[in-house]
Amino acid sequence: MRVMAQMGMVMNLDKCIGCHTCSVTCKQAWTNRAGTEYVWFNNVETRPGQGYPRRYEDQDQWRGGWKLNKRGRLRLRTGGRLQKLLTLFASPVQPTLDDYYEPWTYDYQTLVDAPLGDDFPVARPKSLITGEDTKVTWSANWDDNLGGAPEMGRLDPIVAKLRRESEDAIKLSFEQTFMFYLPRICEHCLNPSCMASCPSGAIYKRSEDGIVLVDQDRCRGWRQCITGCPYKKIYFNHKSGKAEKCTFCYPRVEVGLPTVCSETCVGRLRYLGLFLYDADAVTDAASTSDEQDLYQAQLDLLLDPEDPEVITAARVQGIPDDWLDAARRSPVYALAKKYRVALPLHPEYRTMPMVWYVPPLSPIVDLLTDQGHDGESHRNLFGAIDALRIPVDYLAELFTAGDSSVIENVLRRLAAMRAYMRNVTLGRELDASIPAAVGMTEEEMYRMYRLMAIAKYDERYVIPTAHLEQAHDLEEMGCSLDYDDGPGMFDSSAFGEASGRPAPVSVETFHALRQRQTTDTAAGSDSLAGRTNLLNWDGNGAPDGLFPRRSERT
Repeated sequence: MRVMAQMGMVMNLDKCIGCHTCSVTCKQAWTNRAGTEYVWFNNVETRPGQGYPRRYEDQDQWRGGWKLNKRGRLRLRTGGRLQKLLTLFASPVQPTLDDYYEPWTYDYQTLVDAPLGDDFPVARPKSLITGEDTKVTWSANWDDNLGGAPEMGRLDPIVAKLRRESEDAIKLSFEQTFMFYLPRICEHCLNPSCMASCPSGAIYKRSEDGIVLVDQDRCRGWRQCITGCPYKKIYFNHKSGKAEKCTFCYPRVEVGLPTVCSETCVGRLRYLGLFLYDADAVTDAASTSDEQDLYQAQLDLLLDPEDPEVITAARVQGIPDDWLDAARRSPVYALAKKYRVALPLHPEYRTMPMVWYVPPLSPIVDLLTDQGHDGESHRNLFGAIDALRIPVDYLAELFTAGDSSVIENVLRRLAAMRAYMRNVTLGRELDASIPAAVGMTEEEMYRMYRLMAIAKYDERYVIPTAHLEQAHDLEEMGCSLDYDDGPGMFDSSAFGEASGRPAPVSVETFHALRQRQTTDTAAGSDSLAGRTNLLNWDGNGAPDGLFPRRSERT
C-alpha cells in the first residue's frame, strides 16, 4: 500500500444558484490575458444542456478518457503510441473554436463618437480574435436557465442517450421542464488521461497534493491533451502556443487559502479537503470491467485516515502529521466516504475524478403539500423520489454510469436529513427510525446536517499548508491593499513602504484603469505590456502581439 495525499473538492448542487460568480472571479484571476479570451477554467452549466465546449460528453465523437481493450487493460480512447504519432501534427479529434465560441466585445466607441441624428447608434459585436465584426451565435453560457431548451435541449448527450433507451420514459418524464446548475473545473484525476496523452510529458501530477499542472516550459502545443481529456478542461492558448488548465489555485492552497472559486462562491456550496488514497491500486480500480462498479471501486481507493495502519504507511511515505490531521477533519472525505452523498462526475471515463458532487434534491415539498400531503414527512419524501422533477436516470448518467440505485440512496439520505432536522428545529420528539431507514445513526445525521447546512469557514475548507512559516508572507504578496498607491490607498513616494516589492496583478490593473480614465494614452501600455487585459481593451482592432508582424513572417 502506497499512501498518497490528494486535494479534492465537493460541490453541493442543491445550493448552486447559477450566479456565475465563481466563473467571473476565476476568469479575472487566471485567464485575463491574450490568448485566453475564450478560456473558462471554471464554468457553470445549466442541465440539461450541451455544456462547454459543445457536447463535450459525447466521447464517441471526441474520444476522451480511457476504455478497456480486449485483454481488460486500460487504453486511451484515442489509441496507442502509433496512432498518436500519426496524428501528432494534425489531430482533428478535438473541439474547434465554434464548439467553444469566438470571444467578442462591442464597438462602444461608436456610441461615443456617433454624430447627432435620428437613428440610435449601435455597438456592433467585435471579435476578440480578429478584431472584425462578428455574429454572436454561441458562448460558454448559451444554455443558461434553459435558454433555447425547446430547440437545443435534445442535443444534450445524456438526454439523447436516454431517448434512445426508453421512448416511454422520455415522453412521460424527460420532456417535462427541469433544470439544475452544474459548476465544473478540472477534475485533477487520480488516473488523468490528459497526462497520458501528452507526447512531451509536460503534464504532471504533483506528488504532495495530487494537483495536475502543465509545465509551460516543456509544453510544445501538440494539443493531444485536449483530445485525451474527456471533460475538455484543458485549453490551448493561441498566443503562447501552450496548453493551460485549472491549477486548483495551488499558490493559494499552499498557504492554506481556498481556491478563488470556493472563496467567492455566493451559495457556499464548495468544500475543500484532503483524501488519502492507495496509489498502487489506482490502475486496478480504473480497470474495473463493469462501468457501474467504478464508483464503488473509486470509493475503495480512499483510505480511512483514522486507521492506524494507514497512518503508519502514510508516515513512511513522508506525509507529515499536520496533513494527516487535516485528512481526518476533511469535509470532502466525510461527504464522499463517510456519508456517501457526494458522487464523482462521469466515473465511466475511468480517470478517477477528484471533484465530487452532491446531486440536487428536487423541490418536491410544495408539490406534496399542494396535493394535501405533509411535504416534510420522510415517508412522503421517500415515496416521491421516483417522481422527482429532475429524473433519477438523468442524474445516474452524470454521476454513477447509469446506476440509478446509488442516486436513489443518496436522495433518500438527503430527504431523511430534511425530515429528521425538521423535528429538531420544531422541538418535536426525535424519530430515530428516520436515519435508521437510510443506514445512519442520529449522531451521523446531525453531523452530516451540520457539515452541509451550517458549517463554518474552517470546517468547509480544511487545507494543510505547504510551508507554514512562510504562509503569512505569501498571503501579504497577493493583497493589493498592502501596497501604497493601490486601490483605496494614498500615493507613495520613491522611498515609500512598498518600495522594491513586486506588485500583484490587481494593482497593475487598477493603475491601467485609472490611466484609461484620466489620460489619452493606451491603458496599461507599460505595466501590462505583453498581456491583454479585457477590462481595458475596447475591442478596436487586434491587440499587439496576437498575430506576427509581416516583417517577422517574411
